[in-house]
Amino acid sequence: MHAQVDIAVQAAARSGQAPTWDIGTETLLWTDPLAGDVHRYRPGHTNATMTLQQRTGGAKPRSRGGLVLHLQEGVALFDAHGERRTWLVYWAREGMTAGATMIDRKGRMWATTMRDDESGDGWLARVNPDGAAGVVIKDLKAGFGLATSPDDARFYIADAGTGRIEVLDFDVNDGLMGNRRTLCEVGGQPSGLAVDAEGVLWTAVRDKGELHRYSPSGELVGTVPLPAQRPTNLCFGGQDLRDLYVTTAREDLPSPTDTDGNVLTLRAAAEGLRTFAFVG
Repeated sequence: MHAQVDIAVQAAARSGQAPTWDIGTETLLWTDPLAGDVHRYRPGHTNATMTLQQRTGGAKPRSRGGLVLHLQEGVALFDAHGERRTWLVYWAREGMTAGATMIDRKGRMWATTMRDDESGDGWLARVNPDGAAGVVIKDLKAGFGLATSPDDARFYIADAGTGRIEVLDFDVNDGLMGNRRTLCEVGGQPSGLAVDAEGVLWTAVRDKGELHRYSPSGELVGTVPLPAQRPTNLCFGGQDLRDLYVTTAREDLPSPTDTDGNVLTLRAAAEGLRTFAFVG
């Protein structure tokens, strides 16, 4: 698959991550964890930045306004002015950092945590709107992508540490999952997940500079080359959810180019799924 890839945000981010389309404001939220930055990009206009004192794995909209942030030390609620109001979950552990973040249809947060060097001991946690939290999976290496199928019957995890996309049976009503299995071997480091309306999975392969598309059965159905060496994550956005945004990194690249670290955009052939706000 060949597509025109443009630069949405000229950012030179150390490691752009966690792009999320905020339907309520029609803006793109994304983070640069190594810099401690949370960005909000209004297409065609500005890219506003909020700088924190610790790594920020993901920023998601709240139904009551403001943001819920998955930070290195836990999950916190922030108001619309960028002020932290309360910790929902505090799980700080030395050598651990925030990974992927997703909000499901019921307004719950799902978040992964991992070692700084991505060597293991990572977990997936469920965080309810009232702050009740629990670990659901305990043996992830580097869970950098979370998504559900269009019918919410499947839960997907991209683990860059194993090079696999895993799938579990999922009950969105009670937030339970089981029957964990490998959907596919990516042949690289999958980083980020997005599912389109047809159920096709999109992932960034960060050590190959390309996107992969997989059918619900795990078959590779398309590859999209990118002008950046290290794509890190992706999401659908825009008014019709057909604009695919891709974050990239420039940290530790031996020969970074002017494209590395920017947020890229391309017009996808498929429509993405709508995102949800945290209801806490």
